[in-house]
Amino acid sequence: MKPISASSTRRRCLAALLAGGLMLGLTGCSSRNQAPDSHFVLLDGSTMTTADLRGKVTLVNFWATTCVSCVKEMPALVETYNKFQHRGFETIAVAMSYDPPDWVANFAATRQLPFKVALDNTGAIARDWGDVRLTPTTYLVDRQGRIVKRYLGEPNFNALHQLLDKLLAEG
Repeated sequence: MKPISASSTRRRCLAALLAGGLMLGLTGCSSRNQAPDSHFVLLDGSTMTTADLRGKVTLVNFWATTCVSCVKEMPALVETYNKFQHRGFETIAVAMSYDPPDWVANFAATRQLPFKVALDNTGAIARDWGDVRLTPTTYLVDRQGRIVKRYLGEPNFNALHQLLDKLLAEG
């Protein structure tokens, strides 16, 4: 019998973790917990807080420029924002702390991202939102500031759009 190497074990554990995360991303996690109080520093240097988002349905997306799934889902996030923003919908894309700010700025500029992009230089925002480590991780927050859904991995955008229609109609 061939011995199992430590690197092989690490690869299998990582694969299991990723598979579990992707499975969770397919179904999401429902919650009605209050969104954490966070302080966002946007690419343009302006700031905002979670409290500033009250009254809007908000998508908070944790991502990285080096994350293949994040880059793949970005056009769908843009489409979602463009479709719903006139109805009181906001999107904040939070770049992970390990993502170089100039890479984030270049990505946002070259893709002409229409929504807010925040830098999480210290990792505090990711910690506040449940110690986010896997990207993409996305939270949907209702007008009252409650987390309605969490997605690990790329959301099913058809289902997300149906949920947005419902939340935005609630006024």
